[in-house]
Amino acid sequence: MSTMISISGLHKSYKNKQVLNDVNLTLSAGQILGLVGPNGAGKTTCLQALLGLTSYQGDIDVLGYNPSKDREKMLADVAYIADVAVLPKWIKVDQALTYMQGVHPNFNRQKAEAFLVKTNIPATAKVKTLSKGMVTQLHLALILAVDAKILILDEPTLGLDILTRRQFYTHLLEDFYDEEKCIIITTHQIEEIEHILTDAAFIRDGKIVLAQSIDDIRSRFTLLAVDNEHLEQAKTYHPLFTNSMMGITNMLFDNVDSTILETLGKMSSPTLADIFVGVMMQETHS
Repeated sequence: MSTMISISGLHKSYKNKQVLNDVNLTLSAGQILGLVGPNGAGKTTCLQALLGLTSYQGDIDVLGYNPSKDREKMLADVAYIADVAVLPKWIKVDQALTYMQGVHPNFNRQKAEAFLVKTNIPATAKVKTLSKGMVTQLHLALILAVDAKILILDEPTLGLDILTRRQFYTHLLEDFYDEEKCIIITTHQIEEIEHILTDAAFIRDGKIVLAQSIDDIRSRFTLLAVDNEHLEQAKTYHPLFTNSMMGITNMLFDNVDSTILETLGKMSSPTLADIFVGVMMQETHS
């Protein structure tokens, strides 16, 4: 797989506060990376650096371009959706398509129109009359109709209802993704994107605390419903977190031999959200 994004030793500070601290990430064609962290962790700042929207220290390479020096050339192959779709309130839907056709050489109007047919968005409607979900769908139609190699999504479904969120990610996979492209999604709602990710990176206080493929993450962590008589023994293997509910104690373990854990209770695969909580709690206490 060819490398599409390379970030090395990325640092960023605002007024003596370090918001990015030695971030290192590599993304290749075919990968869908979830950049996950709590509010204020540095997710958006990292994307802004990638897009050449803020100054930084370190090295970033996007499709062979330096975002600080070659931003205009880079953006011909990079598409971006933020949590607030920036479209003029007065513009009509068909006018937005005409505008994109005029400013972006890779814009495919027919593809955008085919996407919008699947929605309830009238071509003559002004943006100010659309719901937030419809504005997001319109923005997605405009972005998906650009033949970009990289798609960067910053909390793209924030404030949308669950049905619209699911439709968004379905369209993303069906209408954009293929093995020649890559996607970065930032979110703090891991459960809604876990099923589409190939890789995840957890960020806390500007530092990447875990970055691996989803397969490697799942093979590394184990959730254990511990038998009461084995509670004290299980604690000696240093669980990342312990959660007791309705008489059942669940513990999350990192790289503990499964032949040991199976003697202490019932093993299962944790969700990415479970792992995120465990890693964040471990970082807090370390």
